[in-house]
Amino acid sequence: MIYPFEGKVAVVTGASGGIGRASALAFGRSGASVLVSDVQDEKGQETVDLIINAGGTAHFQHCDVSDEAQVDDLVATAISRFGTLDFAHNNAGINRPGSDEWTTPDWALSINVNLNSVMYCMRAQISAMLAKGGGAIVNTASVNGLVGNPSQPGYVSSKHGVIGLTRSAALRYAKENIRVNAVCPGVVDTPMVKDIATVPQYRAAIEAMTPMGRMAQPEEIASAVLWLCSNQSSFVTGHPLVIDGGATAI
Repeated sequence: MIYPFEGKVAVVTGASGGIGRASALAFGRSGASVLVSDVQDEKGQETVDLIINAGGTAHFQHCDVSDEAQVDDLVATAISRFGTLDFAHNNAGINRPGSDEWTTPDWALSINVNLNSVMYCMRAQISAMLAKGGGAIVNTASVNGLVGNPSQPGYVSSKHGVIGLTRSAALRYAKENIRVNAVCPGVVDTPMVKDIATVPQYRAAIEAMTPMGRMAQPEEIASAVLWLCSNQSSFVTGHPLVIDGGATAI
C-alpha cells in the first residue's frame, strides 16, 4: 500500500538490507524523503540508490546506533538536509545465535546495540518531533521480546526492553501527538538468517516453527511499519504488533 507521505521525512536505521531496506524503500515509494543509516556503508548506499532510481529522495549517513553522539548527529542531519523529522523506524540491531550471552562481553554487546541504541534514537527523535508538534516512531522488537530463549539471554532481554521502552515513551508523549509503537517479527527471510536458511534441514526446521509454514518477507514487516506511521493507525500507540505467522499463538 502506498501512503500519502509526500513532504514527510523518515529516518530508518539498520537500512542496509532486510527489514530496514524494505522499510526505507516503502517510505520512498510513498513520497517521503528518507535518511538511510547503517554501519555498512556500501550496502546502505545501495538502499539509497534503489530509492532514487525508483524516483524517490534519499541520503545515506553512517551511524553506529550504540554511539549516542552519532545518533544525535543522524537526527541533526535529517533536520539540516530535509527540514524536519516526521517518522522514525529504529530497526538496527544484532542477533548472534551461538554466542555466549551469559558472558559479560556478549551480554553487553546485545544490550548496547539492541536496547541502549533505541533509547538514544528515541531521545533525539522525540526532541525533534516535539519541536514540530508530533510524529510517529516504530521500534523493531521481536517475538523474542515476548517469549524466552535459554541460549540468548542478552538478545531476549534487549528485545523485552525495547517493548518496555516503547510503552514508556508512548505513555509519556501521548498528549504531545507523538505515537510510539513496535513491531515484533518472527523469523524473517533476511541476510541475518541467510547462512542458516541455506541449509535445507535448518530452513525446514525454521519454517516448521511457524504455523503458516514459511518465513516472513521483509516487505511484510515494512508494510506494518508504514501503517503504524500513517494516519490509518492514528489511535494506536504503545502497541507491540506481532508479525510471526502465528508462532506465538501456539
